[in-house]
Amino acid sequence: MRRFLGFILLTTMVQAAEAQRLLNLDSCRALALHNNKQLSISRVKQEVAANVRKSARTKYLPHVSALGGYEFTSKEMSILNDEQKEALSGLGTNLTGTLQSQLAPFVQHLPADLQQQLGVEMTQMAGMLNGGGQRIVDAFRTDTRNLFAGAVMLVQPVFMGGAIIAMNKMADQGELLAANSAEAKRQTTLYNIDQAYWQVVSLRHKQKLAEAYLDLVKKLDGDVQKMIREGVATRSEGLSVNVKVNEAEMALIKVNDGLTLSKMLLCQLCGLPVNEQITLADEENQELGLSEQTPVADVELAAENRPELKMLQNVVDISKQATNMLKAGNLPQVMLTGGYMVSNPNVFNGFQKKFAGVWNVGVMVRVPIWNWGDVAYKVRAAKGATAIATLQKDEAREMIELQVNQSSFKVNEAAKKLEMAKASTARADENLRMANLGFGEGVISSTTVMEAQTAWLQAQSQKIDAEIDVKLSQVNLQKALGVLR
Repeated sequence: MRRFLGFILLTTMVQAAEAQRLLNLDSCRALALHNNKQLSISRVKQEVAANVRKSARTKYLPHVSALGGYEFTSKEMSILNDEQKEALSGLGTNLTGTLQSQLAPFVQHLPADLQQQLGVEMTQMAGMLNGGGQRIVDAFRTDTRNLFAGAVMLVQPVFMGGAIIAMNKMADQGELLAANSAEAKRQTTLYNIDQAYWQVVSLRHKQKLAEAYLDLVKKLDGDVQKMIREGVATRSEGLSVNVKVNEAEMALIKVNDGLTLSKMLLCQLCGLPVNEQITLADEENQELGLSEQTPVADVELAAENRPELKMLQNVVDISKQATNMLKAGNLPQVMLTGGYMVSNPNVFNGFQKKFAGVWNVGVMVRVPIWNWGDVAYKVRAAKGATAIATLQKDEAREMIELQVNQSSFKVNEAAKKLEMAKASTARADENLRMANLGFGEGVISSTTVMEAQTAWLQAQSQKIDAEIDVKLSQVNLQKALGVLR
């Protein structure tokens, strides 16, 4: 039975250990870079910028388009007016009538059978001429009430005043801007992860410190209670120690709550469920593996690597190219055109009720003459925007220079504080040891022991803070230099 219970207990402990996800700083960074929504947005923006650049390249190439349409009108176009149509339709009647009136004096002297035969022939000739005139009228009919038309057009830019070149340079700078923005967000993500990671490590060490301090004051409380029962200590001393126990328990609760919330934040930054049970690799390390780093306030290195400065330079370059695009509005533009047009009806062989077309090539030139200074005003406004962007970049460079120097100073300051904290911790350990010995020998009061414990707690807490400050100050310097990887 005991073996069975032991096996169940061991299985439960193994499952609990497996439920805890072990993470180190590198794995936290990798999770954050993979799951961060802002970085995903940045990657999409880079794809968008790349497609915009590819689109700008197509402006150098000829563009082909096809057009087609149908139109119905209530009336058709007519080349002949109504009087001309009537004259042509009655051409034979009018002509024979005129001939008959002119030949009437001669015809009446002819025999009756000849008059009759001449009348028949005149009637036949009038019919033939009327038919011929009607065919002429029909031939001139356009029948344009139903009009079909289509065209295939090719346009090749030859000179657009430099607008296409400026557009492509803007697209190139836009792609660089998207890449630098993604790099800035990547460094910000790593910086936030490092901050949250070392915050959890700090609180975990303080949790262990709070637990150790609680054990100390509880042990002291037990010793004082024994002394009260022996009559060698007063109840007032016991109450003082009880207050310290309550304070230590309250401090431990605060640390536990802070640790839980800090782990939630770290999980959120890593893209994990906020209630994920995680354990950090540096939580149980007594030493945090602090590296000796000699801070270098290299402003030029920061200027080369900081994505924020690169982004501002991209904005300046884009603004300059926008000015060039506006200047193109005052320059001539030349384009080659070509195509094929069809229509039904068509007029290439008279009016025909079928599709027919014609090829065409040409040159189109647009020369601005007068626009009341519109382009000049826009160019001045664009130059003003460029000047603003340049000033913003210069200001950012000055701020980065200040940030680099401050971060370098803080690295040195954190290293000095750590050395002082280590010395204080050594003295506090010795002081607590001597106080416990004296209390055990009965030559030191419980108040002195509590003071030694409080000093020990403060020294240990300062040491933890100093170690974390060294880590974070190094991270701050790397971010200030733009070399956070």
